Amino acid sequence: MFFDTPVYFVFLIPLVFIYWRLERKQQNVMLLAASYFFYGWWDWRFVSLILISTLVDFFAARYIANSANHWRRRALLILSLTLNFGFLGFFKYFNFFADSLASTLVALGLPAVSVTVLQILLPPGISFYTFQAVAYIVDVYFGKLEPADSLVDYALFISLFPHLIAGPIQRPSHLLPQVQHRRTLDPERITDGVMMILQGLFRKCVVADNCALLADAAFSGSLGGPSLGVGLIGVYAFSWQIYADFSGYSDIARGSAQLMGFHFMVNFRQPYLAVSLQDFWRRWHISLSSWLRDYLYIPLGGNRLGEVKTYRNLLATMLLGGLWHGANWTFVVWGGIHGLWLSMERLLGIKEPGGRSFVRDWVARIALFHLVCLTWIFFRAQNLGAARDYLAGMTVLRWEPHLLPAAIFLIAFSVPMFVIDLLMEARGEEYVLQFSKGRTRVWVGAGAVGLLLLFSGNLSNAFIYFQF
Repeated sequence: MFFDTPVYFVFLIPLVFIYWRLERKQQNVMLLAASYFFYGWWDWRFVSLILISTLVDFFAARYIANSANHWRRRALLILSLTLNFGFLGFFKYFNFFADSLASTLVALGLPAVSVTVLQILLPPGISFYTFQAVAYIVDVYFGKLEPADSLVDYALFISLFPHLIAGPIQRPSHLLPQVQHRRTLDPERITDGVMMILQGLFRKCVVADNCALLADAAFSGSLGGPSLGVGLIGVYAFSWQIYADFSGYSDIARGSAQLMGFHFMVNFRQPYLAVSLQDFWRRWHISLSSWLRDYLYIPLGGNRLGEVKTYRNLLATMLLGGLWHGANWTFVVWGGIHGLWLSMERLLGIKEPGGRSFVRDWVARIALFHLVCLTWIFFRAQNLGAARDYLAGMTVLRWEPHLLPAAIFLIAFSVPMFVIDLLMEARGEEYVLQFSKGRTRVWVGAGAVGLLLLFSGNLSNAFIYFQF
């Protein structure tokens, strides 16, 4: 059940109408059942994974909070972390590490070992809800959060359907209290939710899906032989595709939650307007970058242990952040490049914006955007060999006539979203025209529906981050 399909809205709209006619406890029970139904739409067997980890984490957290025995508390924490990361590691990384082990043994000249590769289906969203569950148990262990009293409330916090498949990764201290307390029907917030959903659908169906047509053609070779022109169109197209795709998903998730009185954290703040990579990661996939900072980088020592260990911690955090995205060495390389780049910025004293000139900021933005685009090649490529070949192809200086309409097509779908981002950045908005009057938003909403009907792209393109 994808957010950009009619069946999702057949599911969502009646649910919202019924939801606001119930008391809080009834609302939570209904939303929990709906969330499990939503997740089970792909494969009902995966619901059992969420149920097992939910039960273990709920009771482990309560025992941790009520126990004064240090060793018992630590044992329960380890049990919870082992279960959550064990599920994630097995379902997402078993084949990756098995293949890597076999390849390493052969490279070392050792006898080839037959490593059984299982046909393991990846449960949707397992990376997202695992990180959310880990944040909960860790926060309870360190006394930052009181454990949930109600199993239904905690289960809903983990599985609330708008964030279940691809985030944003909700912090327990932000979402859990909203689950535990009464939500109030507010027509203004309902309007906000509808506008977020329309903005998300525009980003996904109009911008991302059309950019995907070019990106897929360039990376598959059907746009033409390797050349600088083909390479640039492909990497620019994918850069706007992944941004519009994931920010569009986040908008729909936040809007859907808003219809039911929940507030999800902002996950994107115009990242392609960043002036440094540190600034980029404070704007891109904010829920993940802040999770990695608080639950990995800082526990490793952050920047408190001297410069050398700070660089080590940055690199380790980004390597693991890259691997979190998928079981492929391309993601590790992508994360490693970002880690080295962050370390270089720190070494050179490149800081956040402030007191800089307008021209310098835009030079920095343009340079950073292109460097980020180059790293997306590793993110998009099927393997390291394909990434190497794509980069090598960009050294071929050849232009073909069919690339001009392709470039115009890309500009037609990417520039409008860039202009929208500029307006949102200038006005400090979470969605376009957030602070405008109701009539203006109605006309803009109607225009968005028209654009969706006219320019929706490839309907077979699932959200990119659903695979993570």
